[in-house]
Amino acid sequence: MSVAIKYRIGKSTVFQALVMVLSFACVVPLIFILIYILQAGITKINWHFLTNLPKPVGETGGGIANALVGTSIIIATASVIAIPFGILCGIYLSENKNSKLAYWSRLCIDILQGVPSIVIGIVAYFWLVKPLNGFSALSGSVALAIMMLPIVVRSTEETLLLLPDSLREAAYALGMPFHRVILKVIVPCGISGILSGVMLSVARITGETAPLLFTAFGNPYLTTDITKPMQSLPLLIFNYATSPYNDWHDLAWGASCILLIWVLLLNIFTKLITRKWKVQL
Repeated sequence: MSVAIKYRIGKSTVFQALVMVLSFACVVPLIFILIYILQAGITKINWHFLTNLPKPVGETGGGIANALVGTSIIIATASVIAIPFGILCGIYLSENKNSKLAYWSRLCIDILQGVPSIVIGIVAYFWLVKPLNGFSALSGSVALAIMMLPIVVRSTEETLLLLPDSLREAAYALGMPFHRVILKVIVPCGISGILSGVMLSVARITGETAPLLFTAFGNPYLTTDITKPMQSLPLLIFNYATSPYNDWHDLAWGASCILLIWVLLLNIFTKLITRKWKVQL
C-alpha cells in the first residue's frame, strides 16, 4: 500500500472519529436534560394530577386538567387553520416554481420562519386581542398557526418537488384534469413527507409560551370556549416555575414531564405513520 493511500485512509479515519465525537457532544446535553426532567417530574404524575384542577394559593395538591384540555383545543384549532392553507400553498409553490408570486411567497415564508415567537405573539395581540377587547384561545391558536405555516409550506413544497415529472405526465396522458392529478396522484405520492412536516409543525408549537402570554393568557378554571382565556401546559409551567411556592414547582416539573412525553409521542407517531405510507407506496 502506497504512502498516499495510507495518508488518505488515516485522514478519513480521523475525520470519522471527529464527527462521532462532535455528534456525541451534541447528544449528551439533550440526554442529561431529558433524564433530569424525567427524574424531577415522573414522581409527580398520578391520576389525581391529570384529572383535577389547580388548587388556590396556600392549598397543596391540585392538578393540570385545565391545561391538558386547553392545550389540546388550542393546538387542534391552530392545526385546522394552518394545515389546509399550508398544504395548498406548498402545492402552488411546487407547481409554479418560476413565477414571481412564488418567488415572493418563498421569501415571505423564509422571513416568517425566522421571526421570533414573541414577536408573533405581539402581532396577534394587536391584530386580535385588542380589537376583540379580550384574551382568547382563538387568538392564541391564530398566533400558533402563523408559526406552523412555514414548516407545513416548505415541507409540502420540498416533498412534491422530489416527485418525478413522469407521474404528472402519465396522469395527463390518461386525460386527467389538473385538480385530479394533484389530488389523486401528486399529493398521495408525497403524503409521507407532507405528514412529517405537519407533525413536525405541531411538535414545534406544542411547547411555545411567548405567543400564548399575549393571546390565550391562561385560566385557572376548565373551559372549552375558544373565545375566552384558556390555560395551556406551557403557560402553566411558566407561571408555576416562577412562583415562590414549592408545591407549584412540583406541579411545574410534572407538567414539564407531560409536555416532554407529549412531544416524544408526536415524533414517534410521525415515524410510524410515515413508515406505513412508504410501505404502501
